[in-house]
Parts: sequence; C-alpha cells; structure tokens
Amino acid sequence: MQITSPFGYGPIVPLEKQHRVLLPSLAAGSVPAFATRINAMAISYSEFAAVQRDYPIVFLSADEGRSFAPVAVLGLADGQNLFVEDDGRWAAHHYVPAFVRRFPFCASRVNVDGVLQEQRLICVDRAYLDDSGIALYDQSGAPTAAWTERERLLAEYESDLERTAQMCAYFKKLDLFVPMTMEVKDAGQTGVRMQGMHCIDETRLVAQNAASHKALATRGLAARIYAHLFSLSTFARLVERAQTRHGAARAGAEPVAPPLPQTRKK
Repeated sequence: MQITSPFGYGPIVPLEKQHRVLLPSLAAGSVPAFATRINAMAISYSEFAAVQRDYPIVFLSADEGRSFAPVAVLGLADGQNLFVEDDGRWAAHHYVPAFVRRFPFCASRVNVDGVLQEQRLICVDRAYLDDSGIALYDQSGAPTAAWTERERLLAEYESDLERTAQMCAYFKKLDLFVPMTMEVKDAGQTGVRMQGMHCIDETRLVAQNAASHKALATRGLAARIYAHLFSLSTFARLVERAQTRHGAARAGAEPVAPPLPQTRKK
C-alpha cells in the first residue's frame, strides 16, 4: 500500500484512534511552512463567496487546457505569499483557505498494487504525532470536540472537490475560459507580469443559449462566475500590499499553485 502526501506535507500516515496530535493554531502564527512560500492556492466550490472578498480568483490548468481548477492569488512573485505576516500569522480579517485550515490532516487516496483506490483514507502528517499532543478520541473511542470539527472540515472539503471539478468541466464544455495576463507598471515603468492564468470571458458567457444560462443559474455556477469576475478587482489591492510590504515585485512572475487536488472519478 502506497500513500502519497499532498503538496506541502511531509510523510503522512493513516490516523489511528490512539494517536495524539500537535494541532497548529493559525491564530498563534502556526501557518504551515508550505503556505508561506506559494503565490497561489487551490480553492473549492464553496469558498468562492469568501475568497472573492480578499483575493483574485483565477483558473489554472496543469494539463495544457484539458482541465482547469480555481486558485486564490496570494502574491505577485514566485514564492511570495503577501498574507502571511512577519510574525507568522495569516493576515487578520482575511479568509484562510481550507487547503491551509485542514493541515496537518488530509484525506488521501491509496495506491494498492499500482491501482489507485476510490476510497480515501484520513491521514496526518507524521511530524505532528507526539505523545504530548491532543487526543482526538476519548477512552471510550468517541471523537473529541477537537477532532469532530476537523473531521467535518475534511469531509466537506473532499465533497467540495468533486463539485469544483464538475463546475470547471462545465465551464470548459461551454468554452468560457480565455488566457489572462496581468501586468502592472509603476511610475518608473518597472513592471510585474503574471501569466499562465485563465478567466471567464463575459462575451462568451452572454452568448450562451437559454438552456446553458438556465443550467448555470440552477446549478449555482453563475454565482461562482460573478464572484470570480468581481474578485479580479482585488488585484489592485494585491499590488498595493506588495508595494507596502516588499516594494516593487520583480518582473516575469508566473502564478505558482500547489498540485491541483485529485477528485473521485465516477
């Protein structure tokens, strides 16, 4: 049996009831190390409303346009997350993506004799197992409040991944994606250029037939499209944040996101 660790995790092991786990606190500055050095992070279907208030939402493809996935843009240069403060805390009053909040737990697909299994296994980063950690189950084997909350987050996130993949597949079917380049120049004409991104084209959206518009509306996809489009205005705030914290970002940046989460195939 082979278990593959998600992006940013060390070796992972299946979670067992007797395990005691060190639970990092985002409020105390325990942002996972991987989250401090990427400038884009995968998000899921249910996160669009919260994400669009704070970050630009764009779409990336890891397979030359055969499939797409949404990400929140966190910085303007490779390895730059502008929302992790110098004290290690995530910026106050800004949404923290579920990709970060679920750490050090994950639901991983298992490879048995070269065959990827459909069922997922709840795992934990092995480095966070410690006898001084928090018990996730009591002596009777019942889950504690600390684990119940995190288990619910994992279950909701995994379910959301499938809806996210279906959403993006439908957008691709309607041919709504177009390449997007972001370029900003300061008064001295020093520029930052971000490419490799895709967005929804409003002209193509408007041109869809009545049946497609109805499907987008009834499936909740139209709301995600407009959350994405509205979020693009936050690129201006991202530039301001970069200038305030780090000065002008270097040119030639491409969005760097963790490998896109795998979803169950029906």
